[in-house]
Amino acid sequence: MAASPSLAPLTDAEMSALETALDAVPAPLEPLDLSMLDGFLCGVLLQPAPVPEADWLRHVFDADGRPLPKGFDPAPIAALARRRHAELNRAIHGRQWFDPWVFELEDEDGDEMDPLATVMPWAAGFALAMEFFPQLMRQDPQQVMEPLAAIYRAFDPDDLEDADELLAAIEELEPPSDLGEAVEALVSSTLLLADVTRPQSGASRPAGTRRPGPRPGGAGARPAGGKKQPRRTH
Repeated sequence: MAASPSLAPLTDAEMSALETALDAVPAPLEPLDLSMLDGFLCGVLLQPAPVPEADWLRHVFDADGRPLPKGFDPAPIAALARRRHAELNRAIHGRQWFDPWVFELEDEDGDEMDPLATVMPWAAGFALAMEFFPQLMRQDPQQVMEPLAAIYRAFDPDDLEDADELLAAIEELEPPSDLGEAVEALVSSTLLLADVTRPQSGASRPAGTRRPGPRPGGAGARPAGGKKQPRRTH
């Protein structure tokens, strides 16, 4: 059976529409971009207690959650953000692979950027969720430190002040060999953290689920006009 429109994953056209709508949020508000939004939603969904929609949705329109101006219609962005939230929630609940909204980036010479630089916007969105909803960060460090390190290693160490334990865990990690490995680490870390904050009832994982492993296939191409495409790992 086909999923209802409110539950179906966003199509490429809907992702483009969401990107355009976010770009049109008026200044001085600073809306999240697609990759930051995706990491932010994962951070929200990994909290031990559900975060009310009103509390997280306002940060989609502005990183600091400032009020929307009069006359601005939030409905189109809110509807699409809810759909992505629901899609990620299903994947995290079922411990299933999901495709993070990570986009291949190029430097001024047209070369692919470092994998950690490419996943940095997603990690920044995740970190934003931790800033406003810090309950995950208060869990047992022995349980959460390694997957958190795999996400936060995208940051410059100088940006991680007063995080000695996290920095020590990052130093123990080998850098990803390519973008596929960096993307895989985001997914596996998300699901490992879910085991801590959203444990499954019973000892076993639902039938048909598994830890995410390497996915074959190349990355999404950059179409005419320079519009970014998400990294596709299957």
